[in-house]
Amino acid sequence: MSDTGTYLYAVARDEVAACPPGVADADVRTIVRGGLVAYVSSVPMERFAEEPLRRSLEDMDWLAGTARAHHRVVDAVAAATPTAPVRLVTVYDGDEQVSDLLERRAGDFAEVLEQVTGRREWGVKAFADPTSEERPDERPSCEKPGKPGTAYLQRRRANLRGREQNRRQALARAEHIHAALATVAVASRRHRPQDPRLSGRTDWMLLNGAYLVDEGRVAEFATMAGQLGGGGVEVTVTGPWAPYSFTVMETR
Repeated sequence: MSDTGTYLYAVARDEVAACPPGVADADVRTIVRGGLVAYVSSVPMERFAEEPLRRSLEDMDWLAGTARAHHRVVDAVAAATPTAPVRLVTVYDGDEQVSDLLERRAGDFAEVLEQVTGRREWGVKAFADPTSEERPDERPSCEKPGKPGTAYLQRRRANLRGREQNRRQALARAEHIHAALATVAVASRRHRPQDPRLSGRTDWMLLNGAYLVDEGRVAEFATMAGQLGGGGVEVTVTGPWAPYSFTVMETR
């Protein structure tokens, strides 16, 4: 086995003038075949072969650094030309395997690149504050005084019913937001809500959506997203991003 492997970042139609350093600070280069351009770099197999890679993926610091480098390269390419990102840590034994991939999956890559031409991915998240739903019911009661424990349980049940009702209403609101934004987007995806440790927020994440939007409709999309917030729901828009949600495909 060779000491180095070929790390694949993305496939595009055009060669970009310059790319930032890739994984492990390696220089990024291109492999061209059949009208497609693969962006790759050489990586040490002592770290990226199957068994050492399995151990590396358990190192959160290493994984985070690798992901940042991967996305940095993909974002640079996507900013200049329609791009099909490849899954994180896709490594081949050598350049010839990547060249064969371009020939074998040429039709699939062409279809993906056609879909994203003139479009970018935008992320939309909707949040609701759960603390406002846990306040005790302080309305005066018309019932006769009873045992303190009974009164507490009655208030607790009422709060739980109110919390569940509020949650159902918030989720319905998220469905409405997603459906409305999807009418402006060419394609849309709903991802699972992020763990609060990743989002950095304690709010309920009601919506974690991705939307592929024509460049000519970005202002319309952003305006609609802003109008869909309010009433206890905060809507945030991020992007533009490389179209990960709509282009990443199995390359093996």
